[in-house]
Amino acid sequence: MHGSLSLWMFGAVCVLLMFGYPVAFTLGGTALLFAAVGTLAGVFDPSFLEALPGRLFGTISNVTLIAVPLFILMGVILEKSKVAEELLESMAALLGRLRGGLAISVVLVGMLLAASTGIVGATVVTMGLLSLPSMLRAGYGPGVATGTICATGTLGQIIPPSIALVLLGDILSSAYQQAQLKLNVFNPQTVSVGDLFVGALIPGLILVLLYCLYIVGLAIIKPERVPPAQASSMSWGRLLHGLLPPLLLIAIVLGSILVGAATPTEAAGVGATGALILAWLRGEVNLRSLQEIVTNTLEVTAMVFMILMGAAVFSLVFRGFGGEELIHGFFTDLPGGVFAATALVMGVIFLLGFVLDFIEITFVVVPIVGPILLMMGVDPVWLGIMIAINLQTSFLTPPFGFALFYLRGVAPPELPTSAIYRGVAPFIIIQLLMLGLLWLWPALATWLPGKL
Repeated sequence: MHGSLSLWMFGAVCVLLMFGYPVAFTLGGTALLFAAVGTLAGVFDPSFLEALPGRLFGTISNVTLIAVPLFILMGVILEKSKVAEELLESMAALLGRLRGGLAISVVLVGMLLAASTGIVGATVVTMGLLSLPSMLRAGYGPGVATGTICATGTLGQIIPPSIALVLLGDILSSAYQQAQLKLNVFNPQTVSVGDLFVGALIPGLILVLLYCLYIVGLAIIKPERVPPAQASSMSWGRLLHGLLPPLLLIAIVLGSILVGAATPTEAAGVGATGALILAWLRGEVNLRSLQEIVTNTLEVTAMVFMILMGAAVFSLVFRGFGGEELIHGFFTDLPGGVFAATALVMGVIFLLGFVLDFIEITFVVVPIVGPILLMMGVDPVWLGIMIAINLQTSFLTPPFGFALFYLRGVAPPELPTSAIYRGVAPFIIIQLLMLGLLWLWPALATWLPGKL
């Protein structure tokens, strides 16, 4: 009875979120309501909630999570300082005269934006506003243009320094320690956000390569859908001015993590400072724009941490109703063992990606299923990258994919929604192919962290 109440609570949260209620308050409020009913019915021990202050204090004093506002600040500064605009102009001048060159420019700029902002919505909206009009003007098929923008916008999920990977890394770190302690390993190994960043590099770059290969294939098979654009001439000086500063900033941030010179939190501080200096040198920063940047950063950070608090209440009540034991028992009895359990979790996360954002899934679902899968011997870095790519795929999938909604909001009204749905279909196949490759060769995610 207790365990089934935890599942009813999870279902209630999903239903309420579909009605558009705020995520943080839905998670916390629903959990407290179920806890109150459970206490009155004598099936819930309210002492579980006594652990909440300790949980919240642990969140406040968590050094890893300081990287979140710093990476958000870095992304917002680069977005406001027109770095993306100049990057796209530079890449279009370099590749635009080739068939499919403009689409490849969008993929490469999207990759760099993903590495500098790490926020899916920001990248899709920015690329939609900047590149969609020029792609349509150049004669690109609406499906190809919108599909390319949506797909590259979601690269922020997987290409480091991604905020999704920072949050996933923190949750998986505690889940891995829990799993080892339950297996009576009293000197537990750790997994860090840096491990996840390094593990995501090869899969992220393979995805970008597959996107580019698809566009090249399209240029050969259906050249009329990706015509050459009338790119403006650009001097090498201006080209380097557009490309070098953001590339250098990303190289410093990622390089410092990869060589072990800085933790992700320290690298995020360097990135935010570097972005601010870059914007100042371009003359894009004044008191008014700085106020706007800080306000935007504060709003996004407050949303993330408020969801984290709501999720902390939810997971405590879920555990108090015996939900963890129920799911653990279900996975243990599942025919097919760890293979079936992992496939089921991936399927559930994919479906939840239609109604929940990556933050909610990371804070609510991963703490429940993560320790169970890790106890079954699943590699934490591989699991983290699989979850990130899985969520990236669900964000692209019609009819509820978040990336589709973001692009629909900035696309011209005459562009039909069906064109966006058709356009993302090949990229969804590429994403599923990447998931399949990772499933067959886990070393794609685990080899580089092992070497470093």
